[in-house]
Amino acid sequence: MEMANSWTADLTSADVLQFAEGILSGESNCIANLSNLAALLGQAFRRINWAGFYLREDATQDLVLGPFFGRPACTRITPPKGVIGQAVQMAQTLVVDNVLDFPGHIACDAASRSEIVVPVIVNGKIVLVIDVDSPEYGRFRSDDQMVLEMLADKISQAWPSMTWYQ
Repeated sequence: MEMANSWTADLTSADVLQFAEGILSGESNCIANLSNLAALLGQAFRRINWAGFYLREDATQDLVLGPFFGRPACTRITPPKGVIGQAVQMAQTLVVDNVLDFPGHIACDAASRSEIVVPVIVNGKIVLVIDVDSPEYGRFRSDDQMVLEMLADKISQAWPSMTWYQ
């Protein structure tokens, strides 16, 4: 399952999923888990400039910035705005090869050229999204999508047992 040009030389997609499983099974705190997963994605993917999470806020249904790897980002996104908002609106993965051609794209990092957003669904409700950006056009392939969707499934399974800081 190793993907040439997608992953760093010392990590395969299988390694990433195994590390993710270890992170999610070893700790119940949501912020700690998402922070480590964002760092893992940032280290594992080649040729990206941002990887992280936006969490669904119950009161507003907005997506609010969570743990991430990269430059400071937009704090709040209201669906259906941007790639994230559209992915949430459609309740499915969205891969955009050229964000400059995407109507309503929100440019949190002016260097981003392509993006993939994967919703994490728990009991039929989107609780957060995985968002990864690249400064290269057409960076994300179907095998990248498959791994991120598998990660989303792992997060979804662990979500009910995760806790928040009080």
